[in-house]
Amino acid sequence: MVSAASPRMSSTRDRILAAARANQPAETPLPPVADFGGNASLERFTEVLASIGGTVVRLAAPGALAATVQQLFPAARLVASPLFSASLAIDQQTPVDVLADVDLAVLPVEFGVAENGAVWLPEANMLHRALPTVTQHLAFVLDHRQLVATMHQAYARLPNGPGGYGMFVAGPSKTADIEQSLVIGAHGARSLVVLVY
Repeated sequence: MVSAASPRMSSTRDRILAAARANQPAETPLPPVADFGGNASLERFTEVLASIGGTVVRLAAPGALAATVQQLFPAARLVASPLFSASLAIDQQTPVDVLADVDLAVLPVEFGVAENGAVWLPEANMLHRALPTVTQHLAFVLDHRQLVATMHQAYARLPNGPGGYGMFVAGPSKTADIEQSLVIGAHGARSLVVLVY
């Protein structure tokens, strides 16, 4: 019987590893990703988002954000946002039970994708990582000049990956798993509005 520390076992292991290293295939570069073009218009983004349960609202003026939010969500008691004076201050240390009571989160997004109505929300814009998924209603603020046509173009905007945690969000939470019946807000926000300036 050969012990685990024997030179023979070590040399067998070394031979196997050397053979595996010597027989690796040549590295193949990834193929270039084609630009599939497409329509990056706000009209297309609005149409697609509406088809999946979301809404686009044009801001009348850049300074009209707080007034527009108040008009759209008059019953929202606890509002969290880094964009205006909100009724609830939230950061990464806020307990989840406090987040569970948030009626509305208004968060800035980096860009939108016209082909699927998604927006890119990096963690730095979330206030708290759980906030976008536990709030009752979700509003995103998007610069209309930051629309891309396709997910290929969206990923090209993240050349080094997402740079940490982030998510593409498209429409409110929904599921049709139970009896093929669509339920909005099943495991996340019950509504989603993209406020575009």
